[in-house]
Amino acid sequence: MKRLLSKMSLIGLMSLMLLSFSEISMANDAVNFNNDALWQSTIIADNHLEVAPMVETELVSEDPTLNSGDTAWMIMATILVLVMAIPGLALFYGGLVRSKNMLSVLMQVFVTFAMMSVIWVLWGYSLAFSEGPYNDYVGGLSLAFLSGITGDSMSGTIPEFVFVTFQLTFFALTPALIVGAFAERIKFSSLLVFLAAWGTMVYAPICHMVWGGGIISQMGAVDFAGGTVVHINAGVAALVGAIVLGKRIGYGKESMAPHNLPFTMIGASLLWAGWFGFNVGSELAADGTAGLVMINTQVAAAAGVLGWIVMEWIAKGKPSMLGGASGAIAGLVAITPACAVVGPLGAIILGIIASIIAYWAVTSLKIALGYDDSLDVFGIHGVAGIVGALGLAILMSSELGGTGYGDGMSITSQLVVQAKSIGITVVWCGVISYILFKIIDATMGLRVSEEDERTGLDSTSHGETAYRT
Repeated sequence: MKRLLSKMSLIGLMSLMLLSFSEISMANDAVNFNNDALWQSTIIADNHLEVAPMVETELVSEDPTLNSGDTAWMIMATILVLVMAIPGLALFYGGLVRSKNMLSVLMQVFVTFAMMSVIWVLWGYSLAFSEGPYNDYVGGLSLAFLSGITGDSMSGTIPEFVFVTFQLTFFALTPALIVGAFAERIKFSSLLVFLAAWGTMVYAPICHMVWGGGIISQMGAVDFAGGTVVHINAGVAALVGAIVLGKRIGYGKESMAPHNLPFTMIGASLLWAGWFGFNVGSELAADGTAGLVMINTQVAAAAGVLGWIVMEWIAKGKPSMLGGASGAIAGLVAITPACAVVGPLGAIILGIIASIIAYWAVTSLKIALGYDDSLDVFGIHGVAGIVGALGLAILMSSELGGTGYGDGMSITSQLVVQAKSIGITVVWCGVISYILFKIIDATMGLRVSEEDERTGLDSTSHGETAYRT
């Protein structure tokens, strides 16, 4: 227990230090707040939430007009993100576990995606994208059950139902990422209860803070497609869960090698392809920015592959297929928040740096801290997400090929704002996730029995096996 509390204290201390650092330029941020907010609403908020245009009082605003090209692209982008999760993420994770747990991981990802889709329609979308009494942190329930939205409702140039469904895939994919941290040992029922509560109390508020007009967007933070909302959020929850549940039986003593790396390679490839829906789709239009995001997504992933296998080559003498796949994901994660504000060269740099740091996190940091993150969710998604969120503050400089800063902003001030956004996400997600895990552990129990864990969750939790013996 003391060891658990010390680890949680370490995480909390790091988060508080990050927030303290961010206060250094609070006064300067206040001076430029109005300009920063206007600039960010153009770059970020318009990509995730329809914002009423600012017009002179004597002008009559025009009703939004449907653009068939934008709409067609967004329908395709939504399908691409869905394919990222099922089958992409499911196969990626499934290949990494032992054969006796293959179906359990597929089941966890598949059912999580389904459950979160329903929750999004019932109340998730409203909490993320409507206004509420605590609007700095979370929306209200005015759009619960998608009340008031019809086939004629518009979000920019696309039907609002299309926007709702696109954002649904983010809401459903993010919790599915978390399951990799405690694969092979968590009770299925407890997992579903945790993720339903986590989506409501963590994802929806963070989404609102970043994309729904909350405090993170007001600060002028850049998160184009989900560096904080998706990857840091999922990574922190994964780390907390891995610590609370404890290590797998035999961890560090028995072989726990992936049982099917071809499945993992296929899953990683589907993730890579689907990521274009994830990133490019976040522009909500088929335009020049979408083109920039597209090239950045591709080269960052490619650079991540090269960065990771070079590190393996140096450290182990041989590059591995798993390393290449892991590097691609690290590069994709890092470019996600930055893809609309850096240039292609910046994307390559970000992909290489993120893969190198993520490699260190999964090979050294995890061992040093002594936690068992089964499929390295924190080491890849959490760490690479932080690298991307901070690195964009430097690489978005016009001198480095980026789109440049808003009025009154500089590398230093943007870096501070990015650090604040990370700090808020880490603290909010870390604290609430820990509380949820402890409540569920005390009421339902989090882990399966030792006998079930040794036998495998395919047969003990689901009554079936992936392979005939």
